[in-house]
Amino acid sequence: MNGSLPRDPTIDCHAHIFTADTKLSRSAWTAPVEDAPIERYRQTLATFGIRRAVLAASSLHDDDNRYSTDVTRADRSIRTTVIVSPDIGLERLRQLDAAGACGIRLQLRNKALPDLRSPAYRELFRHVADLGWHVQLHDDSLRLPPMIAAIEASGAPLVIDHFGRPGPDGADDAGFRAVVAAVRRGRTWVKISGAFRLANPLQDRSLADALLAAHGPDRLLWGSDWPFVGFESRMTYRQALSDFARAVPDSGVRAAIDGSAARFYFAAAFPASGPKAAPSR
Repeated sequence: MNGSLPRDPTIDCHAHIFTADTKLSRSAWTAPVEDAPIERYRQTLATFGIRRAVLAASSLHDDDNRYSTDVTRADRSIRTTVIVSPDIGLERLRQLDAAGACGIRLQLRNKALPDLRSPAYRELFRHVADLGWHVQLHDDSLRLPPMIAAIEASGAPLVIDHFGRPGPDGADDAGFRAVVAAVRRGRTWVKISGAFRLANPLQDRSLADALLAAHGPDRLLWGSDWPFVGFESRMTYRQALSDFARAVPDSGVRAAIDGSAARFYFAAAFPASGPKAAPSR
């Protein structure tokens, strides 16, 4: 427990780290206002009693994964996703796996959609599944359904960022309904994260309720989205924790979501078919 927060999670499943030495992508939608080094992130985690973390590959830096994998190679309490070219090849993926990577991130928001059913992507997703990794997907909700279908067909587990980013219709958004349906099918996880990025942040409770109704807490993960790129002056880590408690007011359910993160990201070994899933509740 920390201060007046109802309950702190022990795992943060969505954060970014970078420094001025990390080359900024030409297509970056913004430039960070300051560095977000691992030392500052570790200090933040310690302040709130969070013991483990999963880094989300930063879309601002294309496929430059060196900083995050240097961290995860040395510290197994932290894992990371990576951004890669679809033709990266299995040997390079195995090297990233040894360095602590656990999945690939597709940050497609505001970008042209690739053909996820192309031979190159199908092969990439097969490698992802064989390694026991997952595909982390970030885009606006209405663009998600065909991508969900392609990734599900590949056999790779899928993690969708930020509630699936529904529009103003919230839980009635057609794309969000597709996310809920994917959760119900049992191979998709969704992050309770980034509510401050939604069209209506106060819809996070109804969104979380819909996701919980689909498959209980077993397919949900929580992430802070530190260092809140683009919202640095309006968000704090304490607020991110408070937002989690608002979206999921039952402390027992929040604890179960934390347990889902432990099983998904930090189990001793993942079977070839993907991360171990918790029993349905």
